[in-house]
Order: sequence, then structure tokens, then C-alpha cells
Amino acid sequence: MQAVRQCSTCGSRAAGALLKTELRHSTQTRGVCSRLLRNPEKILFSKSHALKFAGWKDAHTTPASSNLHQNLYAVPFTQQVENLSHDSLIKRAASVVTDSSNTFLSQATLAFIDALTDHSKIVHRLIALQRRYLSSVGKMTPAEEDSLKQVVNGQRQEVRDSRDECKRYESMYIHAVNLCKMSADSAYISGAVQACLTVRTNIQMAQSQVEEAQKTSANADKRLAEIKVEEIQRMAEYAASFDSGEELEIHEAYLRED
Repeated sequence: MQAVRQCSTCGSRAAGALLKTELRHSTQTRGVCSRLLRNPEKILFSKSHALKFAGWKDAHTTPASSNLHQNLYAVPFTQQVENLSHDSLIKRAASVVTDSSNTFLSQATLAFIDALTDHSKIVHRLIALQRRYLSSVGKMTPAEEDSLKQVVNGQRQEVRDSRDECKRYESMYIHAVNLCKMSADSAYISGAVQACLTVRTNIQMAQSQVEEAQKTSANADKRLAEIKVEEIQRMAEYAASFDSGEELEIHEAYLRED
């Protein structure tokens, strides 16, 4: 009887312990569920913890498959597949060509316009020096006249150098315009209509800016040619007056001897 009483006591204790464990397990499980419901964004990141806490074993989960699941969580599910047809690739290549030709045109145009502007400034400085020289003919000492001549000759050399630089950049500008025209035609044929229109617009803008700079430079060269003609006339008049003065002095000396 005592042994039976002890067995029943042990059984009741074991049943009570099991009941307490189940109650604790259910309470903790409800706590986890309530936390997940309050923070649903943590569901994807607490899968392994929930499985361990519930006592489950993910028999189908391997290191490779777990990495795959993590990658799937990080990568968006909707991705657009790029169009890799021949037409699309040709269109992209034509757009790249037009972008490069536009860059070449802009740089060549800027260099050519700056060269024309500098040439105009150098020519105007030479014109000012030549006017000063013409107004001082016969009024300077030989040393002053030689010094001014050296300055004028140095300025003339700068004008020649600037003219050569303008020709060099003009050649680059012409090549850039021709390249842009060919790239525009290629873009139009390939279907890149917007790139074609952009290139042609840039060509027109570059040509208008260059034409304006060329007019300014041409006007400066025209003024330089006019002042050159004035210089020739002034020096001829000065030489004629100098020769007539010498003839007059010789004639008066001859009369005195008579």
C-alpha cells in the first residue's frame, strides 16, 4: 500500500510538472506571437529564433538553402529585363557617338572663338601703336624712333602668331563640325532621333557663335589694312618733304656761292 501511495504521489508530481511546462510553453509562445504581431517587419528576420523556441526542426533547411532564402529576402522580386536586341544596341552606340562628337565640337568651338578674340585684341593694339608712330614721325629723336619701331615690329609678330593659331583651331573646328554631321546622320539612321536633333542644334549654335567672332576679327584685320595704307602714304609724304628740304638747302647754298 505504501508503494502504491508513493507511485501515485510521483505520478501526480510528474503530471503537475508537465502541466506547468506546457503552461509556460504556451505563455511564452503567446508572447512571441504577440510581439510578432506588434512588429511584423521582424518576421523575416526571426524565423530561425521562432523555430528554435517552438522546438521545431527545419529538416529541409541546409546552409545553402538558408543562404538562398536570405538572398531572396534582400533582392526585389520584380526586375526588368533589359532589351538586348541589335536595334537597341546600335541605338545606344549611336547615342554614345553623338555625345562624344558634341564634346569635341564644344571644345573646338570654344578654342577657336578664344583664338579669334585674342587675335582681334592683338590687332587693335598694333593699330594703336602704328597711329602713335605716324603721329610722331619727324618729332622724335632717332633713338626714340628706333625704340618705337621695335615695339611695333614685335606687335606685328604677335599678330602673325595669333593668325596662325586661329588657322590651327579653325581646322579643328571644321573637323568637329563634319564629325558631328556624320554622327547626326548615323543617329538618325539608327533610330536615335533625339540624339540627332541635339547634335544638329549644337552645330547651328556653334556656327552662329563662330560667325560672330569671325566678323569681329575680320573688322580688326580690315582696320589694320587701312592703317597700313595710311602709314605708306604718311611715310611717302614725309620722305618727299625731306627730299624737297634738301634740294632747297642745296639751291640756297649754290646761290650764295654765286
